[in-house]
Amino acid sequence: MLGLLDRATQLTSVETEASFPEPLTCEAALKTTALAASLLFAHGQTTERTVAAAERLGRALGVTVKVLPYWGELTVQLDGAPISQIVPAKPLGVDMGRVLAVTTVIDQVCHGTLPAEAAQSALESAGRQPPASTPRFTCFAAIGAASLGVIFGALDATSLLLIATSAAIGAMVRRWLSSYSNNPLIQPLCAAFIAGVVAAAASRFQLSHAAALVAFCPCMVLVPGPHILNGAIDLARTRIALGTARLAYAGVIVLLICAGGLFGFTAVGAKLAIAELSPPVPLAIDVIAAGCAVASFGTFFSMPWRLLAFPAAIGMLAHAARWALISLAGGSAPTGALVACMLVSIIATPVVDRLHLPFAAVAFSAVVSLMPGFFLFNAATGLVELVSIGPSAPPALLTSIVTNGATAFLIIMAMTFGLILPRMLLERVMPSSA
Repeated sequence: MLGLLDRATQLTSVETEASFPEPLTCEAALKTTALAASLLFAHGQTTERTVAAAERLGRALGVTVKVLPYWGELTVQLDGAPISQIVPAKPLGVDMGRVLAVTTVIDQVCHGTLPAEAAQSALESAGRQPPASTPRFTCFAAIGAASLGVIFGALDATSLLLIATSAAIGAMVRRWLSSYSNNPLIQPLCAAFIAGVVAAAASRFQLSHAAALVAFCPCMVLVPGPHILNGAIDLARTRIALGTARLAYAGVIVLLICAGGLFGFTAVGAKLAIAELSPPVPLAIDVIAAGCAVASFGTFFSMPWRLLAFPAAIGMLAHAARWALISLAGGSAPTGALVACMLVSIIATPVVDRLHLPFAAVAFSAVVSLMPGFFLFNAATGLVELVSIGPSAPPALLTSIVTNGATAFLIIMAMTFGLILPRMLLERVMPSSA
């Protein structure tokens, strides 16, 4: 009888040990937390949400951590102990699929549905999720660039076909280059160069009267909007060094896009002329094109298919509001951008926090068609013409450069403030748990 009792006690002890595994050591918990933070940080999540998610995961693993983000690395410190984990992490990419997968793992650990000891391998699997397939990426690059062409007034089939073809070739080249080099600056430079060559050929052979749109619409799909927004948010939260680094990185990409497009255009021997502003397209066409552009940028950022409808819907609503403000109420382009972006921020903030999506990627996808690519392109074109003419340049050219540059700057500032201010106010009123 005593032997049976001892046997039962042993079995109960084994079952208890199996049901309640030993917690992770502090070092293991710290390593897991640092991995989660680095994955979120490197794939486009805002710094504030990255820090909050890592601290939440640390508490679920039994440790209290402090996350210190820098450009190039993250330091995760164990509160109250001289133990830290430094992991390399550069916020160079935007991948909403991976961010969503990582936050799903964090939620599962925090809710107790995923054992703590399995979190490390689950996070590693989430970080290896593939981006959008090359055919999908290429197809949506063509759709997005052509949609921007429609918004900016290129309604003839030849111009739209040239824009779509140029963007598709650029997308395939970008994917091909990514398999040979991890340098994130080569891809936009080469894609912009291709856009310039196609536009120059279209101009020389008189295939299109909208050569400027053929040149800059494929370049518009290369603009690093999420990095600009994340950098501005970091500056607003007094993370000066990190915010400055993000904006510098985005600025270098924009500079390379402009240089690549201009080099491609001049390499063929064509003369680039300042484009004239087209009249606004009808509301229905404008809104539909905006929705297609939003869906394209969602694809660039590897957003799952099931979630594309959300940014597309708010992007179409925002563009309709901007169209009405400018076409019916006589408002300016910066004012229209400000109102549209505020509307996007108010609608998107609670949804992206609930779904744990990167705010900058979703918000920029919804307002990408508002980016002042037309004015930036004209300002860059004017500068090139100014250099070629020299001191005998007419005053009208100088006026055009200043006007286009100032308009682009005001629109970008209006978009930045319109997206960030409602976001920060709503975060204060409705704080999220992660």
